[in-house]
Amino acid sequence: MASGDFCSPGEGMEVLQQVCSQQLPPCNLSEEDLSENPHFSKLLLALSQHVDGSGLSLTLAKEQAQAWKEVRLHKTTWLRSEVLQRAIQELLVDYYVKTQDTNLTPEDKKFHDTLEQRLLVTELTRLLGPSQETEMPPLLGLEKADLLELMPPSEDFVWMRARLQLEVEEQLKRKCFALLCYHDPSSHADSETLKAAKVWKLAEVLVGEKQQCQAARNQQKEQMVLLEKKSATYSQVLLRCLALLQRLLQEHRLKTQSELDRINAQYLEIKCSAMILKLRMEELKILSDTYTAEKVEVHRLIRDRLEGAIRLQEQDMEKSQQALNTYEVLGEEFDRLVKEYTQLKQAAENKRWALQEFNKAYH
Repeated sequence: MASGDFCSPGEGMEVLQQVCSQQLPPCNLSEEDLSENPHFSKLLLALSQHVDGSGLSLTLAKEQAQAWKEVRLHKTTWLRSEVLQRAIQELLVDYYVKTQDTNLTPEDKKFHDTLEQRLLVTELTRLLGPSQETEMPPLLGLEKADLLELMPPSEDFVWMRARLQLEVEEQLKRKCFALLCYHDPSSHADSETLKAAKVWKLAEVLVGEKQQCQAARNQQKEQMVLLEKKSATYSQVLLRCLALLQRLLQEHRLKTQSELDRINAQYLEIKCSAMILKLRMEELKILSDTYTAEKVEVHRLIRDRLEGAIRLQEQDMEKSQQALNTYEVLGEEFDRLVKEYTQLKQAAENKRWALQEFNKAYH
């Protein structure tokens, strides 16, 4: 993309975000970062023309693809020989299992013995290696010629190889059918012809499923990247919302708190006064239910009489006090006056107490 194409802000940002998310995965840049650094954005666009999605240059990516192609070719060759080797080993294992359960025919015994002898000699020859390429003495003093003498006769080998091909084909067919039934359990009831047709297409089906899984993984990665971006945006929005809520609390709730407290205090004061009036009303109601008008009048007369008696007693006490002051200088006469004064004072206090109790009962 030329630098002149960067003139459109909307399209430019969209292209830049695609480059950062697909061709340059480590560059997890936001739209603000790209808009604030236009020269860096142009550098990313120019760099995207020389690298692939993994970050490699186009030349290295091409060489890597060729290397992977060769690796897959060697891997395929190795897998073929490995499958054949394991199939032959399983034939020998099955042979030993059958010898424990059933009696084998002479041809079967000859086939397995020839196969086992051939494999054993071949493996020992491989382990022995070429004697002319090493200065070390041969293992156990053996040469390849010594091992080749142990090979089975050529006629037996030719016969064994022809039968081995059929045995291996049958073994691989059973494995293919087992794999097909594992992949598609409904194939158990199919005929061998139908199973063979399905096995022929099984590789393509597995490749397609693998591609679907890989596409699902790639989509999951893209969704994870998108989720991370949305999570970051969501966190920023939450922080802004919290800041707005804090400002609303400071500007509105705290300003009206004093007025709210004053109203609450006034309400509680009025409620308390109402409770006091209610208690007083209940008290008066109880008194009105307890005392009738006649009882109140009688109590009033008793109170008047008690108050009159108290006044007379106070007058007598005042006279006694005056007399006490006059005769204070006297001896025994003074003691008599003191006792008389004490008696009068005690009588006045008793009457005053009776008046107070009467008032309490009246009210």
